[in-house]
Amino acid sequence: MRVTNTATYRNFTTGANNVHARLIKSYNKVSSGEAYESAADSPLSYYNSRKIDSQYQDVITKQALIKDVQNRIYQQELGARDIQSILSKAKDQVIYANTDTTNDTPLLSLRDDLLQKQHEIVDALNAQYQNFYVFGGNDISTPPFSLSGDGKTLTFTHTFPGEEKATIFEMTLGEKPVADPNNPPEHTEYGYTLTAKSSDGSPLNGYPKELLLKAMKEQGRIDIGYGSIRDHDTLLDTFTGGINVLTGLTSDAVRGGAGGPNDPDDKSIIDYLNESPLALIGRSVQAIDKYVETAGDTGRDRSELNHLLSATITDMVTTEHRVSAVYSDLGNKYRLLDDTADKLSLEKNNLTQQYTDVWGADPYESIVEMYNSQQAYNAALKVGTNLMSSSLFDFMS
Repeated sequence: MRVTNTATYRNFTTGANNVHARLIKSYNKVSSGEAYESAADSPLSYYNSRKIDSQYQDVITKQALIKDVQNRIYQQELGARDIQSILSKAKDQVIYANTDTTNDTPLLSLRDDLLQKQHEIVDALNAQYQNFYVFGGNDISTPPFSLSGDGKTLTFTHTFPGEEKATIFEMTLGEKPVADPNNPPEHTEYGYTLTAKSSDGSPLNGYPKELLLKAMKEQGRIDIGYGSIRDHDTLLDTFTGGINVLTGLTSDAVRGGAGGPNDPDDKSIIDYLNESPLALIGRSVQAIDKYVETAGDTGRDRSELNHLLSATITDMVTTEHRVSAVYSDLGNKYRLLDDTADKLSLEKNNLTQQYTDVWGADPYESIVEMYNSQQAYNAALKVGTNLMSSSLFDFMS
């Protein structure tokens, strides 16, 4: 049988292309680390690898998110700690102001310093991380708090989810009106008066107390690897509103009735605000102002001032513990985030190993295969060179 060079070349080309394809496949196996190139090579392995890869991408996303959440929680923790520290220092000054002295100069100096501390607390409540306010709840873009120069009016501005207009709450601290003029209280009492208005003057969708409690109920639960996405309440709440910090009431506590008609301690949200660090420091400032205004009265008596300052000191101790509880809660959240980050890192390593076991190629075996394919291809090229040097009229019989 006569075999022409054309048939020989055709067979050689087919064989050389197959060898070259195996070489390319071995190159890809070494460079990618994957044992298979397509689902057809191993359908079960492909399905399992895609499942593992989806879990891996979820872990990577949570790791990126958890760093951002940690920084936010850390700023909240710093703010709560600053408020606790400011209140503690204010308590020491109120204790000093409660000493019996007829010299008004130290009192005026203490009064100015206490007023400054009120503004420092508001500054802490306006803390920012990147471009949003960490104590704004769901509203991260609106500066939440402002305080009048005399420390009497606290303004809380909040935009509720789904609304374009902001709600402006004004809490004005002053002497409580006498309920029964014929039976006035023995001592002056101070408290907040709450009002609210819309930023555009339109009617409000609720009463001031209801709206304030609504803002305090806001939560920002995020799936970051802690808890179960199937149970919303097990996820970590990353929001802490400024009013929650002042009153010591968590969003869960408010959702459970605290500060509302079903409060377990039979207290309204105003009662909690009146026990806040701003209210306690503010009523000390106003009490000192009232006493100093009677400097020309030769018969003035410090008993009223001493009574109010003593009561304030007692309330400050309680409130200091309440703010400390908020600070501790934020610290626990940060610790949980650290633990979750460690867990995610371990899960990432485990998924990487699982992916390698299912879809990965053995590196040593892949390299040996690549070298074998390279040698085979080089040999094929040499054979091709010898074929090309043959005469066009060569044949075999």
